[in-house]
Amino acid sequence: MTTPNRRRLAAMAAVLVALSGLLIKTAVSASASVPATPSGWSLVWSDDFNGSANTLPSSSNWIIDTGHAYPGGPANWGTGEIQNYTSSTANLSLDGSGNLRITPLRSSSGEWTSARIETRRADFKPADGRILRIESRIQMPNVTGDAALGYWPAFWALGAPYRGNYWNWPGIGEFDIMENVNGINSVWGVLHCGVNPGGPCNETTGLGASRACPGSTCQSAYHTYRFEWDRSVSPNQLRWYVDGQQFHSVSQSQFDATTWSNMTGHAGYFLLLNVAIGGAFPNALGGSTPTAATVPGRPMMVDYVAVWQSGGGGTDPTTPPGGVDARSTIQAERYQAQSGTITETTTDSGGGQNIGAISNGDWLRYDGVDFGSTPATQFRARVASGAAAGVSGLVQVRLDSPTAAPIGDFALANTGGWQSWRTVPANISGVTGTHTVYLTFSSGQPADFVNVNWFTFATS
Repeated sequence: MTTPNRRRLAAMAAVLVALSGLLIKTAVSASASVPATPSGWSLVWSDDFNGSANTLPSSSNWIIDTGHAYPGGPANWGTGEIQNYTSSTANLSLDGSGNLRITPLRSSSGEWTSARIETRRADFKPADGRILRIESRIQMPNVTGDAALGYWPAFWALGAPYRGNYWNWPGIGEFDIMENVNGINSVWGVLHCGVNPGGPCNETTGLGASRACPGSTCQSAYHTYRFEWDRSVSPNQLRWYVDGQQFHSVSQSQFDATTWSNMTGHAGYFLLLNVAIGGAFPNALGGSTPTAATVPGRPMMVDYVAVWQSGGGGTDPTTPPGGVDARSTIQAERYQAQSGTITETTTDSGGGQNIGAISNGDWLRYDGVDFGSTPATQFRARVASGAAAGVSGLVQVRLDSPTAAPIGDFALANTGGWQSWRTVPANISGVTGTHTVYLTFSSGQPADFVNVNWFTFATS
């Protein structure tokens, strides 16, 4: 460690370095490409569905499922859905404008056909200490009311061990990133796990939540559906978003060790897109479906599918204009203003930089932090300290002013060194909406007492 005075000299030099601002999402058209990968993240895999009209999606990326079941698997795909999946371009095709169409059809004899595809890759999983983000921009089939009864579009993921077995569900895990039934203006996010029936995921229902699509209805416009698997915090978290707004989360702490391991300890997940007709979910909300009133030919439109991984944290590639998602991992060095600190290279997992030379009276400012409509009640920060014996202090969170009353804090003393990192939680008063967040630092001694790598907010 350098002395406080030398660290202050470094702080003066650091003022001359311009830091990039938080990423702002720009509006995209119906045929947009995969969003640019933001700083601090890497693109793991993507498909933007570019290609000639009336052709199938890339066989290098996708497997086309056909029929009424996997060979040797449960009938009707285990859900009671009635359609026959085909590889016909009438059911599955690119539109020539950068979108994939999955179109359910009904023949003159009354048979329903549709399409279901899954990624060849089955290893989507975050590295330890990282966040995996799975995202797609989708317009659900544009049909509502009685004409929509039985429609069941979905964007989801299944645990890799399901391939070739087909009887180990739900233990291997299922992440339903976007589900919708019967043309209702709502997106469902659901986790399936454990045993069936019952178990920690309340099967066959699963652990789910739903909300209306922001602004335009789910059926009338494209919306972005995202799932995050966060291994950068302890306990790990699973989170669901629509248009950057979180509407569901599940914590590792809700499960016994065996259930969590069976769901997350394997090679990873593969992704699926499909439009089913009929089955348990639409029947539960609409009676026996489809009906004579159900109208065929309304496609689900998919603009892109992408998977990113954080490099030990980063800003959100789909945050609302001018803001950053409070529940993403916010890198400490991506402040808008600061007082008294320096930026230095970190040896923490994922590399990058941390903020150091922090002592009594210092602060960091982060603009446009969006907490959404569900109150955040916990603050977590990745911190380290090589402070001398007897030196400690408080890491505090304040909103909209560095002199506002703290909404929460935690105390920190020596952790074993300035690069000896730990994640420390603190309860905070429930916060919603968009705010300027200040991290402030208070100590009874003038010496440096903490380094900060990143922080985040959570609902529990």
